Order: sequence, then structure tokens, then C-alpha cells
Amino acid sequence: MNRKALLQLAEAWFLKQSWKPFPFQKQSWLAFLQGKNGLLNAPTGSGKTYALWIPIVLTYIKKNPEYRNKHRKGLKAIWITPLRALSQEIKQAAERVAHDLDTQLTVGIRSGDTSPSERAQQKKSMPDLLITTPESMHLLLASKGYDQVFKDCYAIVIDEWHELLGSKRGVQVELALSRLKTIAPELRIWGISATIGNLQQAREVLLGPQSVGLENSVLIKAHIRKKIRVRSILPESMDTFPWRGHLGLHLLEEVLPILEGSKTTLLFTNTRSQCEIWFQKLLEKAPQLAGEIAMHHGSMNKETRLWVEGAIRNASLKAVVCTSSLDLGVDFAPVETIIQIGGPKGVARFLQRAGRSGHQPGKESAIYFLPTHAIELIEAAALQKAVKDHVVEDRLPYLNSYDVLAQYLVTLAISNGFQAAEIFQEIRTTFCFQAISNAQWQWLLNFITLGSQSLQTYDEYKKVIVADDGRFVVTDRTVAMRHRMQIGTIVGDADIVVKYQKGGYIGTIEEFFISKLSPGDVFTFAGRNLELIRVKGMQAHVRNSTKKTKKVPSWMGGRMSFSAQMSELLRSELHLVSSPHKKLGRELKALSGIFARQQLESIVPGPNEFLIETFKTREGYHCIFYPFEGRFVHEAMASLLAYRISLLLPITFSLAYNDYGFELLSDQEVDIEAILDNDLFTSEYATSDLQKSLNSTELARRKFRDIAVISGLVFTGYPKKGIKMKHLQSSSQLFFDVFRDYEADNLLYQQAFTETFEHQLEEGRLLLALERIQKQQIVWKACTSPTPFSFPIITDRLREKLSSEKLADRIKKMTAILMKRK
Repeated sequence: MNRKALLQLAEAWFLKQSWKPFPFQKQSWLAFLQGKNGLLNAPTGSGKTYALWIPIVLTYIKKNPEYRNKHRKGLKAIWITPLRALSQEIKQAAERVAHDLDTQLTVGIRSGDTSPSERAQQKKSMPDLLITTPESMHLLLASKGYDQVFKDCYAIVIDEWHELLGSKRGVQVELALSRLKTIAPELRIWGISATIGNLQQAREVLLGPQSVGLENSVLIKAHIRKKIRVRSILPESMDTFPWRGHLGLHLLEEVLPILEGSKTTLLFTNTRSQCEIWFQKLLEKAPQLAGEIAMHHGSMNKETRLWVEGAIRNASLKAVVCTSSLDLGVDFAPVETIIQIGGPKGVARFLQRAGRSGHQPGKESAIYFLPTHAIELIEAAALQKAVKDHVVEDRLPYLNSYDVLAQYLVTLAISNGFQAAEIFQEIRTTFCFQAISNAQWQWLLNFITLGSQSLQTYDEYKKVIVADDGRFVVTDRTVAMRHRMQIGTIVGDADIVVKYQKGGYIGTIEEFFISKLSPGDVFTFAGRNLELIRVKGMQAHVRNSTKKTKKVPSWMGGRMSFSAQMSELLRSELHLVSSPHKKLGRELKALSGIFARQQLESIVPGPNEFLIETFKTREGYHCIFYPFEGRFVHEAMASLLAYRISLLLPITFSLAYNDYGFELLSDQEVDIEAILDNDLFTSEYATSDLQKSLNSTELARRKFRDIAVISGLVFTGYPKKGIKMKHLQSSSQLFFDVFRDYEADNLLYQQAFTETFEHQLEEGRLLLALERIQKQQIVWKACTSPTPFSFPIITDRLREKLSSEKLADRIKKMTAILMKRK
């Protein structure tokens, strides 16, 4: 069948569904059938899945003219997705196309949720079309004879590439692709991305630096203007609206009418603990919602998550309180409304969540923004502007992730083994390792065979041997088994399994939370009140409890910061307030009373102004700085300035920061004019000053724990017998100290410092912020008391020290003082 006939077959199938293909879908079909690789950029809910499943099936028809009568079994296409929750929807789409076009293609899923029996069946006979995750893909590469499994594969699709790109999971994908390109000569590589700013670079990372300018590499954009309606939920009176907070429960009454007016609503929270609390409070306030409301987050068990996803599809639920576990790609057509609780910290995340409603071509998406405190309304205004101007963040790729590469080399060694020269040439085609030197490569080979220079006397680190034919192989079955269990790059706190005493799996909680509880304590998890009976190994045994509790699990992943684009948008919205001729939107108008109070004591900074406020309270002397650059940049800048001031006078500071600014608190007054005269904000020597100010060795030591786990230096334990996090931490710290003292050129040791500054502290953004501040007029305001802008920063610091009851009393008093000054 020729190309024209194949395309007609696709259009006829679309016609049967009463659909009309978009131009980007037709472009993708044609480019794929022409043998090209590419990146497809299209908004959520526009039909990206069919843009690539269809040409994959059409290629099978073209390669097998007698496809209706004869079917050749074997893996033909792989679809990699970052979230297991997406797998079922992707599978249904593939099965629909394969069945309707009269093929005998089978579709399977391989992920952490796949049962052992299904995996065993896949080992005997792979499905034709496989949906998997980056981790499961590497597990397949760890199987003997994987080259025979993949040799006839002609397509691999990386879904939601923007989610993988700025992470080590993206590096995993790059490495897997470098191997597949060698063993599957007909392979076509395609990525799918919705919300991303640096599209050209995203394509380069996916296809490799050598793909730039090649005719068989395409970037296809869907020119579809997705209609997104954003509306902020405002209180009736701003006088009672809190000036700090992170839960947003004060607007719960405003949410109920929205739930009643929609068939199905998703309420997105930023953290799993916030998700648990909102679910409980909604049921307390509106008990009639029992049975019509559910919760969804990544720590809940698989069966509950799948049930919730199915209930959304068949519209049997009124509302679901969820986290980013429902951010991506799943086609929930019945969802009418999205509510975002608290600032999403990034434009892309907000747009992704907005796209969950009206998740069909041509449908309008509706999203409500619920601010958790007054100043967050500026974020709401910034998001409105971002939606209007189509502003999206860049995702910056990782470079030289030696821990992931070390893991990958052992993965290849435990399957078929590898020839060093061949793999070296392959990995140099990846974006991440394009600049790797011969010396660095040799170091990595020594690391997996000898355990690096300082570990050569210990046999347990000699995982890989060199066979007589020059192949690097693993012959020890224990090494192979332990490595397979640890494949992956997501390293969090150790998970404790939560189970009923009589059996029945509920979910997982991070170890640091459970370690704070004693038997008899009651906590809320997965929508239930549970009493802790005992902790046995890595399991927490519980029973249902009728006692009320305020203990809700918190997870380490809940700490987010503004993206660079979000920071810029926020500053531009704030500058409108200080401009007399600009028309203000609904959100900024609602804040007029707070802005007026801010102007009484201080100023609302304009575009060319940088604000510093000082005042004295019973706690000491406060210096507040407002870069509006996001929490991570402020954390680094606060330490940097505290260090530079300490060089001028003997002084000790307590630091506090949020997304808007940071505080230096001391027991002695700081002469602001004097320190400003000493070039406080210069970007010169910033890196060296930052290293001294932050105790960078301690930060890198913490970062090294993840690197040690990923590279295989430390073992996280067997299933149900995991190693406690404090033991993992101490083991990795021991390695760190050995490398620091005896092997400073160790690549993993050096990587810990690189990641600390480039990713954790966002050093690049810090330098740009310092350069911007140097060009601005610095406005210092000596205030008599805390201002509305300083209020959230101060109270966030107090929250670390005081119980919730005492903090509530302090906040009431502080608010009362500020209100009197109106």
C-alpha cells in the first residue's frame, strides 16, 4: 500500500469517529511515514496521541501487505510515559486504532504496576506495541537477549517530553535511545511535548546534538489556540483575608457552589498533605458529598488510584482532590472545572492543569485560582497574563550526570555485557554526555570494575569484570539482583508501607513522618483516621480510629519555588500598581487596601526600584529584601548577603525566605547605607562567596546521598526490608568524606557540588538577579513596624518555632497592629 493510500486510510478512520484531523496530525503522519524523527508540540487535549499511534499502525500495514491474514509477532513500537497513570488511556487509544484498522497488533503495559505473571508472559512473547516508563525501559535493557527483543522495533515515542527533559529521568531516556539506535536500525524517534519554552533545544536533547540541521529531523507545532478561562476566587471582604498561609481553607465556602455547579471538578493542591486536609475539610463542611468526592495522590495504593481514575471517566464522582498525580495527559472528557489551590509556582504547571478540563479538541478549559493568602493574588494576575501572552517556561537539561551513566553501564553489564569502545561512541551522541572525555570515561569504567581509586581494596565495589573477549560483564547473581531492584533516578525519603493490622495495603508514607509518631498516635492518611499500632521493619501497622486528629503526613517533595518566567511575570504585575496610568485587573484591584497600607509605611516598588525594609520588633532588628525571584534564589541570596555583611562587621543573622523576598534578622542594628556602599549586590566573586556562605560542603554532602544511591554506591535494601534513611545518609556521608579526603577528583564527588549550585540553588538565576538589582535604584525604607509585604516572610519563620495555636495568636496580634495603622 503506497503512502497516499495509507493517509487516506487514516482520514477515513477519523471520519468514522466523526472527527476531522488537525493539520499538525496530518503533518505528523506524513513525516513519520517518510521515515523522519521529530518532536511534536501541541496543547493538552488536542489529539497528540493519535498523531503518532496512527502512523505507527500504518507503518505496520505498509511493512506487512498481508497483515489481515498473517501476523508477525514481536515488539514493533515503544511508547514511554513519565506517569504510570497515563498508561491505560494510551493503551486504549492504541487498541482502538489497531482494532479499527483491522490489524492483529497486541498492546501491553510494562511498569511498576505490572503483575509478575504478566511480566513472565511478556518475557515469553512481547506485545507488538509496548507502553512503559523510563525505569521499566532500563529494566528491559537489563534482561539477557534484549537486543533480539528490540531489533525489529521501528518506532519509539517519548510522551510528555517536557516533564522528563529537566530531570535525570530524561538522561535515562537519552541513554536508552543511544542504545536502541544501534540495535534497531529502522528506529524512528518521536517526542511529544505540550508546555515548553525551549522547543529547539528540547528536540536537540531528544534526537542528539548531531540531529541539528538534518532533513530527517522535524519540529511540528500545532497552531491551535487553546481557550483557557481563568477566574480568581475572591473573598467577600479582603479585611478578613489572611496575609499568610498555605492551605486556603478560609475560602472553602466559596468552593462549594463551584462544585455544585459542575458535573466533575478536579481540585489541584501543591502537596499531598494539603490534598489530605482539603479532602477531610470538604467532607466536614459538606457531608452530603460523601460518596461523591475522592482523593488521588501518588502515595495511595494502585487499586484506589485506578478506581478514582475510572470514576472520573464515567462521571460518577462530583469532585477529586488531587496533586500532580493527575497533571498529565489522561483524557478525562467529563471534567468540566479545575480549581488550583495556591500558587502553582510555574506557568507550565498551571496550563497543564487547566488543560485537564475541556480535554478535547476545540473545547474551552475553565480553571479557578484559589489564593491561600492575599499577596498570592498577584500570582493570580501574573498567571492571567501568562495565559493571554502564551508565556511558557524553558526546561533545562542535565549535563554530565555520571551517577546515571554508572548505573546504565552496570545495567548493560548484567544483561549481554558491553564493549567499551562501542558504548563510548553511543553515549557521546547524547546531549548529556556529548563532551565526555576519554579520561572521564576511563574513570567510570574503573569505578564499576574497581570501585574507584579509594575503594579498590573492597571487593563489594568490584561489580563488573572484563571477560576474555573484552566485554564488561556482571557474573555475580547477587550484584545483578540488587542492581535491578535499584534501577531508577527518583530518590526520595524511604517509604514506609501503611497496612491494617489484619492485612490490607493502604499506601506509603515517608519514613521521616512515621518516625515522629508513637504507638497510639492518630493521623489522617488516604482519607481515613488511622491509629498507629506499631512499626515493624519498613511497615506501619494501623487500625481505623474515630478520634479526631490534626496530624497529616507531610512529604519532602512539597517544597517548590517560582520558575524564572513566573518571577518575571509577577514583578511586571506588581509594577503596574506603582504606575498611575495603568489599568489594574480584578485581582490587583482587590488588593488595593493592602497596597495602600504598604504605601503608608513603605512603597510598592516600581520597575526600576529594589526595595529594602528595616524595622525593629521584640525579636530584634529585621532587614527585608524583595527580589521577587522565588524561594530557591532567595535562599542562596540571603546566605550570600549575610556572609558579605559579616565581613564588614561581626554579626550573626537568622534567615527566612519565601517566593517574594527574604529576611536577615539579628540582635544588632545594621547600617544599610554603609553596607550598600560596599557593593553588596555585585555579581563578582558571587560563586566563591556563595560557597563560603552556605557551607557548600554540607549541602553537597546531602546532595551526594541521591548520587550515591543512583550510582549504586549504597544499596537501599530488599522489598519489605528497606534500609532506614538515617543509615543510608550515614553510609553516603562516609563515602563523601573519604572522597573529599583522599580522592577529590572523584567524578561523583564533584557532581554533588555541581548539582548543588546549578540545580538546587539555581546559581545562574542568582547571578542574573544580582546583575538586575545592580542596575536598579535601591530604595531603603526605615519602617516602624512590619509591612504587609514583610508579613508572610516573618510569619513563615515563626511557624518553624511556634505551635499552630501560639502562632495563630501571634498573627492575630500582628495583624491587629497593622490594621490600626490603616
